[in-house]
Amino acid sequence: MIGLWPATRVGDDVEVREQNGATTMLRFLRQQVDKPPGRPDFCLADFIAPKESGVADYVGGFAVTTGIGIERKLAEFEKGLDDYSSILLKALADRLAEAFAERLHQRVRKEFWGFAADEKLGNDELIGEKYRGIRPAPGYPACPDHTEKQTLFRLLDATKNTGIELTESFAMYPTAAVSGWYFSHPDSQYFVVGRITKEQVEDYAKRKKWTLAEAERWLAPNLDYDPE
Repeated sequence: MIGLWPATRVGDDVEVREQNGATTMLRFLRQQVDKPPGRPDFCLADFIAPKESGVADYVGGFAVTTGIGIERKLAEFEKGLDDYSSILLKALADRLAEAFAERLHQRVRKEFWGFAADEKLGNDELIGEKYRGIRPAPGYPACPDHTEKQTLFRLLDATKNTGIELTESFAMYPTAAVSGWYFSHPDSQYFVVGRITKEQVEDYAKRKKWTLAEAERWLAPNLDYDPE
C-alpha cells in the first residue's frame, strides 16, 4: 500500500493534507551534533517545502509485507525440530519484504509519483541507493520515534489494506514487513538523529501532546541526559 499527500513544513514537523481535507502532523526530531561550519543538523522536515514558500510539495508513505501465512509452515518446522528450515523461511520472507520495498520505491519514483520518470539505473546503482529520494522508517535513525508508525498506518489504512498490524510496542506483524515515508527532495539523505537534549524532548512532548515522562520513555535510546 502506498499513499501520496500534499505536504508543507511547519517547523520540525510536516503538515499533511488528507483526501477528505483534514490535516495531520508528522512529527520529526532534529540532530544536535557538533559539526563543521556549513554542515547543518538535519531534520526530515527540512526536505519538505516550508508553508510560507507557497511551493506545492508532497510526502509519501508505504507499507509492504511478504510474511502473511508463514506461521503455519513455521509451526510445522518447529514441531519437527527443524530449526534450520524455520530460520531460513523467516530470512527468506524478510529478504523478500526488503526487495518488495525496493521495487515499490522504484515504481513510485518512476510511475506513481513520477519525480524521477527518466531514471535508468543498473542493479548495482540501485543497491548503492544512487537514486533520488529516500524512504526512512519510523523507529530507525532518522526518525527514531516508533509511535509515528501509528500515524503512517492510519493515513494508509494499512491494516485493512495489507493485513499488517501494529503491536503495543509498535512492532509490525507479520514481522516480514517494511513501512516508512517517501521523500523526493533531490538533496534528501539518510542521517542519524543521535542524542538529543532535554530542551528538544520537552518541545517534542508538547508537539505530540505527551507528558515529558512519556516522551522520555519512547525516546530513551536518544536521550542526552538522565531522566529525573
